[in-house]
Amino acid sequence: MGGSASGRRVTAADVARSLGVSRATVGFVLNNTPGQTISEATRERVLAEAGRLGYRPHRQAQALRRGSSRLVLLVLPDWPIEFTMRRHLEEASLALDEAGYSLVTYTRHEFGRTRPLWELLAPSVVLGFTPFDSDEIASMRACGVTDVFPTPEHAERFFESSAFTAGPRLQVEHLRARGHERLAFAASPDPRLSPLVERRARVAEEAAGEIDVVTVDHRDDSAFAAVRRWRSQGRTGVVAYNDDAAAAVIGAAVRDGLDVPGDLSVIGHDDSPLARVFLPSISSIRLDPVNVGRYWAGLALLHAEGKPVDSEESPDVDAAVIVRESTGD
Repeated sequence: MGGSASGRRVTAADVARSLGVSRATVGFVLNNTPGQTISEATRERVLAEAGRLGYRPHRQAQALRRGSSRLVLLVLPDWPIEFTMRRHLEEASLALDEAGYSLVTYTRHEFGRTRPLWELLAPSVVLGFTPFDSDEIASMRACGVTDVFPTPEHAERFFESSAFTAGPRLQVEHLRARGHERLAFAASPDPRLSPLVERRARVAEEAAGEIDVVTVDHRDDSAFAAVRRWRSQGRTGVVAYNDDAAAAVIGAAVRDGLDVPGDLSVIGHDDSPLARVFLPSISSIRLDPVNVGRYWAGLALLHAEGKPVDSEESPDVDAAVIVRESTGD
């Protein structure tokens, strides 16, 4: 933040007063307003004096004048930011930057005590991975935010996309193709992930017909108990929620003297760096981050530019099985 020696923000009026020119002239130069007949000499004087005084543009004031802050606020639920999510966010940020917008992320905590970020930033658009409730939407409206998505009527929209359904189906198909008829599902213990875990487990069960869902945690003996349970049930294939859950199962199986994939085949999800370096390496599902990230960026731009949005449209994801040692190369 620029400012005078007194700590007060330096304004365009200060620059104009220092040079003895009109406030309008300084505004035209600093905002690079087209169609003005300001000489190059005057332009250079204004820019030099603004720099000398430490002028910095007041972004919120500019946003009010333009009617847009060119900020997109993406509100995340209280989920851990895992490998795939980071890739989605990186791609969305890049796509928005190409269009002249900045992406800001904000995490909603169930018992959070801070003011919502939309009350402080005046974003052009607020997007969420999960729907906003009526109190949140009322708060946004009170702050002048008019473009909000999704609303409560779109509660199932994102969770029905292929971002959540393609992977578990491919996991089941991959294990079935290798002769595994009785399957299990290794769930994450993180309670924040329960909506995602439940969704993937349900899709896997629909594809498999019947599946035994057990939570595994590398920090305790739950993975050992799960492996022994599945072996007693004659289950030979494990669909894991993510690569961390897959690693917990594989580690327990190997320490119990089982051969992976001979006695138990395990496939993870997300194709994280862990999957490549773990021993044995973990077969996994790779999701193309481009489509999901650019889907969210495109949705934000449609809202920002006042264009119609197809409420039934959902992101399509290119998903692929990356075969490694845990299911047999």
